[in-house]
Amino acid sequence: MTILKDIKILAIESSCDETAAAVVVNGREALSNVISSQIDLHTLYGGVVPEIASRKHIENINYVIEKALRDSKCTLDDIDAIGVTYGPGLVGALLVGVAEAKAIAFAKNIPLVGVHHIEGHICANYVDNKDLKPPFVCLVVSGGHTHLVVVEDYGKYRILGKTRDDAAGEAFDKVARAIGLGYPGGPKIDKVSQNGNPHAYEFPRAKITGSEYDFSFSGLKSAVLNQINLATMKKETINQADIAASFFQKSVVDTLVSRAMIALEKTGMKKFAIAGGVASNTAVRKAFQEECSKRNIDFYRPSPVLCTDNAVMIGSAAYYEYINGTRHGWDLNAIPNLKLGER
Repeated sequence: MTILKDIKILAIESSCDETAAAVVVNGREALSNVISSQIDLHTLYGGVVPEIASRKHIENINYVIEKALRDSKCTLDDIDAIGVTYGPGLVGALLVGVAEAKAIAFAKNIPLVGVHHIEGHICANYVDNKDLKPPFVCLVVSGGHTHLVVVEDYGKYRILGKTRDDAAGEAFDKVARAIGLGYPGGPKIDKVSQNGNPHAYEFPRAKITGSEYDFSFSGLKSAVLNQINLATMKKETINQADIAASFFQKSVVDTLVSRAMIALEKTGMKKFAIAGGVASNTAVRKAFQEECSKRNIDFYRPSPVLCTDNAVMIGSAAYYEYINGTRHGWDLNAIPNLKLGER
């Protein structure tokens, strides 16, 4: 399809505990980026409570959309299509965004484009890295997903490996809670681990027989919990910083980097990107930068604000779906377990 004018997408994201809206031009330029976070609310419960998340989305959705339009100096008459996350995620949370997107698209008679949340994370790289084009290898690491993917073209993905159990971000949250850091675990482990000794404890790194690209973090998480329980029974003091550094800076980062480097070697590709909430972590970014530099691999990563859930990434993904002809009808529904690459 030949595009003769700029395409402006109004994007909506509500898959978990952030209500977000943005206006994105041609998949590469964000005119606005509005995020209403619920972290402070869910911290009281030690994690995201789905029913509360859904109710807060209902309260916030109109506000974030109106602000995204104001910040971009656009009105709905300037918008060419509505992009919205329809999976994966919390079903109640997803439904709020999908219903809102359908209502706007119907009222203004403009196309509706459903977007896969993980594809959105990958596409965040296009906004901050204008020169990045497929093909490339991407590692998506978040609270719910750990995927190693070949991006063959815009909207076309081949999964090399994924976690067999816990996602990396999920393991962070559980370990952070166990050592008394609370929720959300990722940022808190990142901060504390910088003052710890990564060699204080030796935790395992799981390898999946016959699947060199797959991940497993449940055994690592259990090993950390066992170490904490052992120290508690012996009435020994637990050093939060040392456990966080040994768990995260060594075991988790080493696992992520090793799988990604194998993928780059086997595919022969010279471009590598990271995406997802865990991609905002300083130790992850530093480790991949160092390893990619050693191998003359071009390394791409979004700015930290585009690593966590946001609507800019959804607007970027929606643009490439839009120019490829994707249009959804009024029967678009939330699909909480939507697989990467499914349409």
